[in-house]
Amino acid sequence: MKQRWLVVVCLVLTGTLLNSCKREQVIDAHAAFTHEILDENFTVPVRIKLINSSTGGNRFKWTFEGGKPVSSDKQDPGIIVFNEAGSYNIKLETWNEDSRDEKSVLIDLDSSVTVDFSTEILVNDFAPAQVRITNNTIGASGFSWSFSGGSPGSSSQQEPGTITFSEPGDHEITLTVSNGRKTFTLRKTITLKESLQPAFSIEPGFEDEDDESPLTATLNNTSIGGITWKWTSTGGAISNDTARSPEIHFTNPGTYTVTLTADNKKEKKSVSNSITVSPDNNLRSFSNIKLGISLAHSSIGSFFSTKLRRKFTAADDLTEAGKDIDIIFYGLSKNFNYNRFISPDSAAHYAFNPIPGAGPVTIINSLEYSPYAAFMSPELFDGMNNDQLLRSITIEPTASSWMQFNNSTVPRILLFKKNNGIKGAIRIKQFVQEEQQSYIVVDIKVQKEPR
Repeated sequence: MKQRWLVVVCLVLTGTLLNSCKREQVIDAHAAFTHEILDENFTVPVRIKLINSSTGGNRFKWTFEGGKPVSSDKQDPGIIVFNEAGSYNIKLETWNEDSRDEKSVLIDLDSSVTVDFSTEILVNDFAPAQVRITNNTIGASGFSWSFSGGSPGSSSQQEPGTITFSEPGDHEITLTVSNGRKTFTLRKTITLKESLQPAFSIEPGFEDEDDESPLTATLNNTSIGGITWKWTSTGGAISNDTARSPEIHFTNPGTYTVTLTADNKKEKKSVSNSITVSPDNNLRSFSNIKLGISLAHSSIGSFFSTKLRRKFTAADDLTEAGKDIDIIFYGLSKNFNYNRFISPDSAAHYAFNPIPGAGPVTIINSLEYSPYAAFMSPELFDGMNNDQLLRSITIEPTASSWMQFNNSTVPRILLFKKNNGIKGAIRIKQFVQEEQQSYIVVDIKVQKEPR
């Protein structure tokens, strides 16, 4: 602290010099303060705490260039807020009756940053893909990009442009920006679908699963990454050659090649499959079908439909399927002393519930005592690979139609004819005794269409 001394000339009284002197101390005003950037955040809005450490002064005036408030006459103004980036002067003036002083501090504040960017996948999101990146960041002066799985993998440009991603999956794009003192980071993920992989299977319809002509099949398109399709075939008629999964019809036997060309506006690829259509034998075969005795109808099932190619139990709803049931086995007991195949329209007479829509079927339960023995035998049954033998047999009701049989003859051959003229043969090749779960095992050969 500076001190000054003032010498006061004393009064001269009656010619006598009285050295009645008085010395008085004067204190100089000294301006001083410190400032603290709260949270060490130099990015606007910035909050600055001012601490007055002045001495000697008893009056104060603060000026805050760009601040809020812009001035103050308090000894301690507290916290001042600066909302705009730039260089600003903070000045403190202090004084007393004898002196005046001031101090100024220049502070540099960084701009606020809004980090943002957008991505645009060009053409479509199938890999490989080009992605246009647009930087929407505000207030930054430095940029650092990274592109996971991209080419290039990084960039320091403000606008990185278009990046190529070759592989499917998730790709993270990261932007880190700076305002000179602080960094800000934003991450976004783009997802690319699998690249173009054409694939299909030729799936014959339910009626044509034996691959015999005429044959209608579905071209089941399982391609990945395709948008449009083009089908061609060395034979057969395609229902719609630009549909995703059209049907194809083959009238004649032969081996055919079907080709699918898939396109996704970036790539075009083709794949081919072949199918061999066999000559029409008009014969459908079933092997090892289990049919239970009447007590096993609830568990094993005693009904079978050659059209629907499935067995039915007592629990099945026959509202729709009843009309297509053509084989019913009735076994009285586990001993197989009394067995018959019966017409579906007579099911109610043999301890079964009536079958909705059931039609009549002619059954030849015993060939031993009928003229049919000469036309069908186990050997002839085994040798049937078309319906020629069945076409040659005229199946009409005889006394043997209603005869029962036991398990003394194995194998046993039976004949049947549906109401629509379709003929078939049944071979019983096993009687299995398992108490109330007893059953027979049969093979069936039946015409697909009446001829």
